[in-house]
Amino acid sequence: MGDAQPPIGVIGVGYVGLVSAVCFAHLGHHVVCLDVDAARIAGLKAGRVPIYEPGLERLLEDNAERLAFTTAYDDLLARCRTMFVAVDTPPSPSGDADLSRVYRVVEEVAARGGDRLLVMKSTVPVGTGEHVLRRLRSRDAGDVRYASNPEFLREGAAIQDFLEPDRIVIGASDVADGDRVEALYRGIDAPIVRTSVATAEMIKYASNAFLATKISFINEIANVCEGVGADVRTVAEGMGLDHRIGPHFLQAGIGYGGSCFPKDVQALKQLAGNSGYHFQLLNAVIEVNHLQKRRVVAKLRQRLGPLHGLKVALLGLTFKPHTDDLREAASIVLAARLIGEGASVAAYDPMVPAAEHELFPGVAVCAAPLEALQDADAAVLVTEWPELVRLDWGPAREAMRRPLVIDGRNALDGAALRALGFEYEGVGSADGPVAQPLPADAGRSAPTAATASPRGPA
Repeated sequence: MGDAQPPIGVIGVGYVGLVSAVCFAHLGHHVVCLDVDAARIAGLKAGRVPIYEPGLERLLEDNAERLAFTTAYDDLLARCRTMFVAVDTPPSPSGDADLSRVYRVVEEVAARGGDRLLVMKSTVPVGTGEHVLRRLRSRDAGDVRYASNPEFLREGAAIQDFLEPDRIVIGASDVADGDRVEALYRGIDAPIVRTSVATAEMIKYASNAFLATKISFINEIANVCEGVGADVRTVAEGMGLDHRIGPHFLQAGIGYGGSCFPKDVQALKQLAGNSGYHFQLLNAVIEVNHLQKRRVVAKLRQRLGPLHGLKVALLGLTFKPHTDDLREAASIVLAARLIGEGASVAAYDPMVPAAEHELFPGVAVCAAPLEALQDADAAVLVTEWPELVRLDWGPAREAMRRPLVIDGRNALDGAALRALGFEYEGVGSADGPVAQPLPADAGRSAPTAATASPRGPA
């Protein structure tokens, strides 16, 4: 199938680009991948995968004969007519998406002209397609055209999401361009949404903003549950059985992070503001997400009093399990807040080597969970890695100075931990001390150095 067609180009072999390239190769297409990072390209040529994603290394190995890697646009454009753009679009200081990498790609392709179709997989603000087309026209770029094909990949399940998607969204002003993109997905059984470029761009932002809203909503419910003695896990179960609501993204915890939700929610809010509309709901979504991290520190203060001189163990550092991504991870904020209160912090994550880490200054990143828990006055489950959820808590009880566990993901068996002698508190349950109000500053949104992200996207 794909072998009879010209190769597909993929520009940018970060997370989205590499997963897309390997999956297109799996569908039978030849794929030429370009990245400006020469070391990354050299590693991929040698079969080394620069990111952690379950199944990706094996899939790349199985389809290596259909994958080529280059740093040269001339090489890419000599072979490809259809090219997917998958470069990073981090937030700028103003909160808008930084499109400098996107426009750099446009300039490189426009300078060479020819019969080309640029297909945008990067998440870009609504209206970007029109801006790109104006640039192409102003540079007399020949027959270079543009389409939108947003990605909906979850880190940790990206291959399944690509090959078994809920939908494939294609935005194109020319029917033939849309047909060309749709043909590349032949073999995948999923609804195809054909629409305008602007609408496709908005579908991506609206989808992520709605999912983030569900997370912040259930966290608000969790906070109320703690005050009235209800259990948010059962509340979420009862809500999720309603087919109009569904069970997904109703897991209360310490908020969302990663490479998509924080960046895209902020960008949509900024986009609305630039168009003259104040998106009040998204302001609340963002505020609640920041609040959840502060509430963890407040729970520790409730139980322990002042944290100065105490040791807290953070179990899990990545923003979710089954990824090595630390972008906008809750652990970054928690570690900074705890150190700011005078606590010492030790941490463990299966994907973060035991060494000094630039995102966690002053944190002792350990090689094993028990090492992080040694002499700790409290442990916080930050990331629900299976090995942490299944941890043998008997030895952990002996290692800790005070057996206090704050379950930031509601992933542990609280009854079993109590039977071992632990103090246990989850998020949004009657397990916590409901009679004690949180400190007055727990709900404030004033920005601090600890709550500011050290890097952009999530």
